[in-house]
Amino acid sequence: MKSASASAHAPAAWPRPIRQRSRLISRSGPPHTRVHFVHPSEFEFARFLDYYRIRWVYEPLAFPIGWDQGRISEMLTPDFYLPDQDLYVELTTMKQSLVTPKNRKLRRLRELYPSVQIQLVYRKDYEQLLAQSGYAHADLQHLRDVEIQRVLVSPSELQGRIRDLAAEISRDYRDQSLVVVGVLKGVTFFMADLVRQITVPMAIDYVDVKRYSLLDGIADGGKVAIRRDIDYPIAGRHVVLVEDIINTGLTLDYVLGSLRARSPASLEVVTLLDRPWRRIAEVQAKYVGFQIPNDYVVGYGLDYRELHRNLPFICVLKPEVYANSAPNRAAASA
Repeated sequence: MKSASASAHAPAAWPRPIRQRSRLISRSGPPHTRVHFVHPSEFEFARFLDYYRIRWVYEPLAFPIGWDQGRISEMLTPDFYLPDQDLYVELTTMKQSLVTPKNRKLRRLRELYPSVQIQLVYRKDYEQLLAQSGYAHADLQHLRDVEIQRVLVSPSELQGRIRDLAAEISRDYRDQSLVVVGVLKGVTFFMADLVRQITVPMAIDYVDVKRYSLLDGIADGGKVAIRRDIDYPIAGRHVVLVEDIINTGLTLDYVLGSLRARSPASLEVVTLLDRPWRRIAEVQAKYVGFQIPNDYVVGYGLDYRELHRNLPFICVLKPEVYANSAPNRAAASA
């Protein structure tokens, strides 16, 4: 094909980007195994994106960038499109013989399609891409090598679902006010992000609950006690209780009983994570972020021995990390 510089100017009304034929070869398995990739580096990049749960589409569009006598003479087909970032990605190596022509094509594309965001990505740029996807300020390489089995919920998935939950709560309590009560301390980040997006007036309070085990020297290993009670009076008020994760529901049942005794006008539960198949107590949440499998999860407020609460995503720990701990976490049976 002739280079774009061989054509004086693009036609006054050049063709729009051309949708490419799907390269899907399977409808089952991880996304990176369902597509026929042209180059092994594309497969590795797709596997990298899947690990961090970054949504992608392989070669969805081709952009005309060169014309000869009114006909398309050159096109650029970016390797990937990342919908959550509205970003096209073109992979490359450090070889200058490949980088120079790709940079020329990218400059041409940006001139012709100024609203299109496209980035030339080297292997060394992967960490920057993770930062753009919400994974900033985490020692990801160390965690992946030593402790993380897989990412379960990505930063963008978390924020998208929290927006939906906040919109639903705001709609249900339109023209009313709320008392939002968080169950410490795994709920910290979830509650902060949630209440910032709820649009009705509210008061905020917290309750801290201890579930005792036999290791605490308590004969009744299932005993639950409130260590810090709420300060705000809730009689006659609409109350939403915020949980990080619900498993058996025994702790939640105790907290709900304590709050109901104070005669609120209504009492509902919103939880970030839920495992309904583990339920023992007959409790349910009206608003649920994600149903998750029976894996040990950390991040976004959830911890292992007080570690990993500050991760901006939710991930599954490798079993060998906690296999010799007893018992692993009070929340595992809460």
